[in-house]
Amino acid sequence: MQPDLQGLEITKGELKHCSGISVDSIYRPPTPRKFLSEITKTLLIIILICFSGFIFAQIFIEQLPSLVALHTVAAVGLLLNDLLKIYFTKKYRNLVRLFQDAKRYNSVIKAIDINDQIEAVGNSEVRLRNRGRVIEALKLTREDIIRAVKTERILRDNENFIKFNSDLFDSNLMALTALQVNDEASEHGRLLNEALQIVVDVQEEMRQLQSQRLS
Repeated sequence: MQPDLQGLEITKGELKHCSGISVDSIYRPPTPRKFLSEITKTLLIIILICFSGFIFAQIFIEQLPSLVALHTVAAVGLLLNDLLKIYFTKKYRNLVRLFQDAKRYNSVIKAIDINDQIEAVGNSEVRLRNRGRVIEALKLTREDIIRAVKTERILRDNENFIKFNSDLFDSNLMALTALQVNDEASEHGRLLNEALQIVVDVQEEMRQLQSQRLS
């Protein structure tokens, strides 16, 4: 990874530190299809656990009570873990959307890194033009996502919090807008617009969050 990209990715650890919630404790995307998919996987694992328990019970008959207890605890634990994830996903739906924004942002970083690797092996035609502008846009986007996650935590931890600056992101949004290029079909223009769209989405989600908390 090029030096100017290092440190730009938003890690799971950073998101947990800023939000107080582990990324792995929720499902993304928060859709019924995702919930059903994960529950189905868990049920299949439980079936395998039950099957293995049956096999062991035939071999170690004298240990049957212990085997039943062990496999039951494992199966119930897996199911409860899924149910808790669904609960937290629904409870922290605003935070889940911000986590999704962070994932999209990291995808842009990864795309640039792959492009750099392709260029490094001799494909100079894929060089990212105006790279500095793209990196600057990504830095601004990163700042806004982290700020949004921290703000969501403040609002979540303080239900009666009413002093909220509605212009929280305006300075960075204006800077990003100024960075847009006329050639939107170019690669660097596409990346800039993607970064801008992420910030716009973050802004909209924070406005909705503000309305929900103050209503």
